[in-house]
Order: sequence, then structure tokens, then C-alpha cells
Amino acid sequence: MTGTATEHRLSREERASLLARARPEELEPLAEETLARKGDPVVLSGPEVGMVMMQVREPVAAERFYLGEVLVTRTEVELGGHRGWCMRLGDDRQAALTAAILDAAAEASDGADRASVEALCRRVAEREARAARAEWAEIAPTEVRFEELDS
Repeated sequence: MTGTATEHRLSREERASLLARARPEELEPLAEETLARKGDPVVLSGPEVGMVMMQVREPVAAERFYLGEVLVTRTEVELGGHRGWCMRLGDDRQAALTAAILDAAAEASDGADRASVEALCRRVAEREARAARAEWAEIAPTEVRFEELDS
């Protein structure tokens, strides 16, 4: 995605989702820059590893159901009087902590911190979109199309 004036501001839910899926090597440099400017965060909870039930939506009838338990790491921090939160799949405590720090920095600011975090989130979204397009391009030749026969 390109940086344009028409790009919408990410909601907290969108930002949290994208930060949770960012690679640790994407999170760490930005979190280090943020901490150099804003100081150390107060860790309110975690990072703790646990299990949560994963809920998914069945694609045909659009009904929700529980798929099973998944391993997650959750943490919450306060940075500059603003709270940040992250829950990531797996047991990477450092990545969860850095994502929570970036969430707090984005909550605390309408300026450079928010813009930097949202730019990271947009890069994550674009990377995932490219991967999805590549996967569909690979499986498209295997698609079976049915035709209705008139009686």
C-alpha cells in the first residue's frame, strides 16, 4: 500500500491484528526507536503464554464454531500514560511485548509514532495480500467449474 492522504486511519482492532501478525524483526527496530524517545514502559500484565479457544466462521453458511485451542502470548503495557496490548499466536514473549509497546505508542500520538506504527501495519497487510494472491494464482489452475445443463 502506498502512503496517500486518502488512506484511512487504522482502527485499534485493525492495528492490533496487524501488529500481532508482524514479524519480530519488523517490530523490534521501531519499538527500540520508540523506547529511546519515550522511556521504559510499565508492564501491566504478562507477557504470559496460555491457551485460548479459536473461533472461526464456516464459509458457506457463515456460522461460527470453535475450532480448538491455540497457544498465544498476551501482554499489556503502559507507555506515556497510554495502554498498549497484544495477543500473538505462539510463545514469542519478546514479540508480544514489542507489539504492545507499539500499540501504546500509537494510542499516545496522532503524529510520528502513530504514522510509523501504521506504516508498519500497512506493510504487514501488503505482504499478506501478496502472499494470498500468490497462493490463489498457484491453485487457480486446479479449480473445477461446473455447468448447469438445461433440461
